This record gives sequence, structure tokens and C-alpha cells, in this order.
Amino acid sequence: MASPVLIFSASVLALFFLLSVHAEVGSSVFSMQSYGAHGDGLQDDTKALGDAWAAACSSEKPAVVLIPKGKKYLTKHITLSGPCKSSIMLMVKGTLLASSERSHWSKETTRHWILFSLVSGLTVTGGGTIDGNGKIWWQNSCKTNSKLPCTQAPTALTFHSCTNLKVENLKVVNSQQIQISVEDCTDVRMSRMSITAPETSPNTDGIHITRSKHVEVTGCTIKTGDDCLSIEDGTENLHVKNIVCGPGHGISIGSLGDHGSEAHVTNVTVDDVRLYGTTNGARIKTWQGGRGYAKNIVFKNMIMDNVWNPIIIDQDYCDSSTPCKQRKSAVEVSDVLFKNIRGTSASEEAIMLHCSSTVPCHGITLENVNLSVKGGSGDAKSTCQNAEWKKSGSVSPQPCSFTS
Repeated sequence: MASPVLIFSASVLALFFLLSVHAEVGSSVFSMQSYGAHGDGLQDDTKALGDAWAAACSSEKPAVVLIPKGKKYLTKHITLSGPCKSSIMLMVKGTLLASSERSHWSKETTRHWILFSLVSGLTVTGGGTIDGNGKIWWQNSCKTNSKLPCTQAPTALTFHSCTNLKVENLKVVNSQQIQISVEDCTDVRMSRMSITAPETSPNTDGIHITRSKHVEVTGCTIKTGDDCLSIEDGTENLHVKNIVCGPGHGISIGSLGDHGSEAHVTNVTVDDVRLYGTTNGARIKTWQGGRGYAKNIVFKNMIMDNVWNPIIIDQDYCDSSTPCKQRKSAVEVSDVLFKNIRGTSASEEAIMLHCSSTVPCHGITLENVNLSVKGGSGDAKSTCQNAEWKKSGSVSPQPCSFTS
């Protein structure tokens, strides 16, 4: 006889399935196939996607735009815009595939592949794949070949000025540049995402967040050639939890304050993260000459495995082919907690707090930090300048003199 637990679990799953079916049946479904899509991965299906979206967006009741399973739909740049008359779901069962022909992208469209704009109540889900087909862009990047001019490449998925947004249960692969960008959005939930690009692919940040409020990112696996998460100016009330990151450049707040700009990031929590072979772990990076602040930031419950810079604050960040000029102003970094962080560093320098002499970091707390050099080839070290910090519990290695 089956155990009560198994019977209960089966009942819950059955109920969940019935509710899901009911929700889909209660919606108007607009399949790309009904709008002339070929689904062969060769012929252009951009118009079919646009027509299906337009019909769904005009629906008086909740609508589903269906990307059918088992097919590949080749698309060029497209903007899927609102406002829509009701909530709308993009159900990706199959694959949306970007064109690999660079001639298909004009100067006006190279910033985006699929752009969602001004949509409220949008859900993007389905278990399918968003394939940026980015190899040709990586090969022609100035970061891959310094002899080439630096040009813009498309972001795979961009969400601009969306509210009440859910993005879940998707595979995003091989983006031309940034994989997912959240811009000027409010009330965002992203979960159960698999985001993948080769370690050598340039600028392929996994999830990029800027000028957005009340955002949650949970249960994602990100393997990429740049930051797993990049958290930029205007981010407020962000909660990141249960993330696996690597390869990539880690989880970064910034860069902030480039070209003398003003930046504000506040109330960010990064919790329960595992990083494998990344360039950085928990990082805050700002340019000299910037203004504004990054404050009320928590990095906690993180495991580092062979991470080159496990903990790093760098107020002298410079991503330039020529040396950056010395500036007096800086983005203020304050009230930052690094808590329950352990593991191994690929370099001897496991903790780096490099802050501005004119706008020093303050309110930095390290609590229960234990980092050692991978393979035990030496003791982990730290460097610290212009940083006021205190410790709680044990901290190894310790940076400069501290206040308790």
C-alpha cells in the first residue's frame, strides 16, 4: 500500500496540473503556427510572432502567445509592446532562434533582439529555449580580436518599463551579448532559469538589472562569459537567492559612475550562492569621477570554489584600453555586509577592499568569513585601503586594521 506521503504528493501534483490546464483553457491562445510561421529554423518567422503578439495584446481576456514545441522559429529584431488589454503570457515550448546574419541587424536594431516594452502582467515561461545564435557576434568583438572596432551587439531578451513581470522556467543560450536585461521595471519575479554561454563569449552577462525596483531572482543556474548578475544604477530592493554561477565574472554591483555619471543602488541582498571558477565572487565596482552611492548591500551564505577574487570592492575600476585619469569624486560605498562566506580562492588575494582616498568605504562588515587558497599552496591574503570595516565572528584572512 502506498504511503500517505506519496498519496498526498501525487494528489498535489494532480491538482497543480488541473489548475494549470484550467488556466490555459480559460485563456485565448494565439499560436505562431496560426499566423504563418514555418518553424524550420531557416525561414523568417518574425512577422508571425509579431502578428500573434498583436492579436493576443488586443484580447479582452487573458491571452497566451504559443511558441509550439519541437520547432525552431527564426526571428530578427522584434519589439513586443504594450499596453495590452489583459494579462499576457508568452509560452515558449519550442525554440526562438536569432538570425546569424549580421546584415539582418541595422544600427537601430543592434541593441536588442527581442524587446518587451510597456507591458503589465506579462509572464514568459514554458520550458523552451531562447537561442541568441551569438557565435558570429563573439568572433567580431573587439574583446575577442583587439584589431576590430568595438561595435554594439544585441541583447537577447530585454524587458523595458514592464510591471508585474514574471520570467520563469526558460533556457537562454548563446546570446549575442547580454542574455537578459531588466530596465525601468517594477515588481519582477525571475525563477528557474538556465542561462548559458561559453566562458570565452564577451559581454554575455547572464541577468542585467538597471533602474528597476522590487525584483526577485531565485533558483537560477548561470554559466556565461561575463557577470552572472550585473546590478546597475537605479536598482532598488533586489533580492537574489539560490543561484549557481560559473564560469563567468561572478555577481557584480556595477560598474557605477562611468563617465562622471551619478548612480544609486540600495537595498540589495544576495543570498545562498555557489560560485565555481569565476573571476570574481561578491563584487562592487565603481569608476573614479562618479557620484552617488551604493548602500545597504548584503552578500551572505556564499560558497566560493576556485574563485579568483572572492570578495572585492574596487572604487578604481577602469575598463579601458588606456589608463583612466585620477579623479577625486567617487560613488560612495557604505553599509555592506559580507556574511557566512567560505571556500577557496584561485589567487592568494582572497579579500580586496580598494576604496577611494577622498570618498572612503565605510560601514563594511565581515562576519564569519573563511577563505583559503585552492590546493593549500599558501595562506590566503588580503589588501585594504581607505576602508573602514569591522568584523563579527571569525574572519580569515583579515584585511587592514579594523574597528570592533
